[in-house]
Amino acid sequence: MQAARKCEGYVSADVLYMALELSGSKWRVAFGADGRARQVTVAAGDLSGLLEQIERAKQKLGVDAGARVRSCYEAGRDGFWLHRALCAQGIENLVVDAASIEVSRRARRVKTDRVDAQKLLAQLERYCRGERRALRVVRVPSVQAEDARRIHRERERLLKERGMHGSRIRALLIAQGVELELKGDFAERLRAVRLWDEHALGAGLRAELEREWQRLEQVQKQLKALEAEQRAEFEQVAQSSEGLMQRLSLLQGIGMRSAWVLTRELFGWRQFANRRELAGCVGLTPTPYNSGGSEREQGISKAGNRRVRALLIELSWLWLRYQPDSALSAWYRQRFGGGGARARRIGIVALARRLLIALWRYLEQGLIPEGARLKSCAA
Repeated sequence: MQAARKCEGYVSADVLYMALELSGSKWRVAFGADGRARQVTVAAGDLSGLLEQIERAKQKLGVDAGARVRSCYEAGRDGFWLHRALCAQGIENLVVDAASIEVSRRARRVKTDRVDAQKLLAQLERYCRGERRALRVVRVPSVQAEDARRIHRERERLLKERGMHGSRIRALLIAQGVELELKGDFAERLRAVRLWDEHALGAGLRAELEREWQRLEQVQKQLKALEAEQRAEFEQVAQSSEGLMQRLSLLQGIGMRSAWVLTRELFGWRQFANRRELAGCVGLTPTPYNSGGSEREQGISKAGNRRVRALLIELSWLWLRYQPDSALSAWYRQRFGGGGARARRIGIVALARRLLIALWRYLEQGLIPEGARLKSCAA
């Protein structure tokens, strides 16, 4: 898949602009060209109908049949398949961060698909005139890079589901004054449970607990299979000494799963020009509020990849434990070591940003973080 070409710094009449407001049942499509506009509705997922409307819009708006088409839509539940389909048709599409779309600050504002599509179209035209702050464009991964993220994301969901089933079983039992370990013979031990008055569990409750246990066992089975698949793939990738995943796992404090997530979510397919762009990608940029006499820090933006951001916070604590002699650990101890628990928690976020930059330089330039140790097995 080729990336969509960037818009030039002017709006021309030989270009048709298109903004899509996507929903589950229909797509609202706004067209614009040389000050003229048109809106239509097509059924959700109807790509052929959308292409037909594009040709009709060219005729209605007086645009040449061979004119370029530039489009955009908000990142969301529809993912990137539409982007790839439009690019395959020669349409220069942008996937836009929904948070970057301007909205009215009135207490009650008009919000309809027609208004939203028209607003998105206006911002697209501004972006194409060269106003790069008009929209925030999402980097679209390749099909292979997107597919490579499936394993650890599914594992994340299975872990949450396992916790949900376990908590549900414990809650049902505690409500009857019973505590029972969730081990392999749980179903047999459940039948022998007696309540405070020596009565057995009710038939309905016991049946519900057995079904919940079956779901928990199924989740655990899938989780084990998924982790075995991930481990096998990691060992295969690790055979290449030049692999990013292998290089990350050589550092003390970074294990297989951490290296996996950092590579699949960030370093494996993204390119960064500087450290600000890198930190902004994972939401570790500061958000100061300085206006008039009011001056305060609102914390980090949290506008980037939440998985990588959460992982970096965890890795920062591990870095202090397994890399105590590194320059990063020394900086943290000097700056935040003497403070209270709250100061240390704030400091760990600052350390996470510095650690992210250090890992980026390590992968891009081969610079091992100052004072960091490699695992003994790497020698």
